[in-house]
Amino acid sequence: MTRTSAAPVALVTGGARRLGRHLCEDLASQGYRVVVCYRHSDHEAQAVVSAINERGGQSRAVAIDVSQQASVTRAFRDVAEHEGRVDLLGNNVGNYSPLPFDALTPEAWDATLGANLSGSFYCTHAALPLMPDGSLIVNIGMAGLDGIRANPIAVDYYVSKTGLLSLTRSLAVSLGPRRIRVNMVSPGQLDNSIDLPDEAHLPHLIPLGRAGTPDDVARAVRYLIGADYVTGTNIDVAGGYRL
Repeated sequence: MTRTSAAPVALVTGGARRLGRHLCEDLASQGYRVVVCYRHSDHEAQAVVSAINERGGQSRAVAIDVSQQASVTRAFRDVAEHEGRVDLLGNNVGNYSPLPFDALTPEAWDATLGANLSGSFYCTHAALPLMPDGSLIVNIGMAGLDGIRANPIAVDYYVSKTGLLSLTRSLAVSLGPRRIRVNMVSPGQLDNSIDLPDEAHLPHLIPLGRAGTPDDVARAVRYLIGADYVTGTNIDVAGGYRL
């Protein structure tokens, strides 16, 4: 039987590590009951849950492979049973394995598009029946999406995030009558990015002169939570990177 939580519920994909973990903990600090979604990182996901619950929050972990519709369906059936609602959906999964185009295989292409783009659609589709009017969807993108440009080193990733921006805007229009807002937050180089340049080169790439932090991104999400007249927008959290 479905049970509705008294607290609003936030569900974050890729919530066990790095930016996802920070978003889960930040949302819990704002009073959300957090569903930490993960694929393989069970130990890390349970650590996030423990950290949140030890601080007096409410959280649990749910395994999900967002690239597989059947897995998404099972996970959201579980959420319907235990939480009964989703007030904030954070599509945070970002499969990033940069390769030059001549080394990019169809299998790698399918894996990236499945996780980053199709996965966001699958999760949104599954979440909508559980979302009250006035809920929020936040998709995590990448800096510089508002200007289409070439990216020969990570074609699959760039295409997936460009498609996610288009999905964000289309959903914002489609879900407007329900007052469900759909926005994107796009980090640039974060201090835990796997391809972060040497610190001496950062001022040449980033006008504000430093890498971003997960809390920089979390603050943008906090803004969107309270911005009930903002939908279909993309917020670059990048210090001017890729302008």
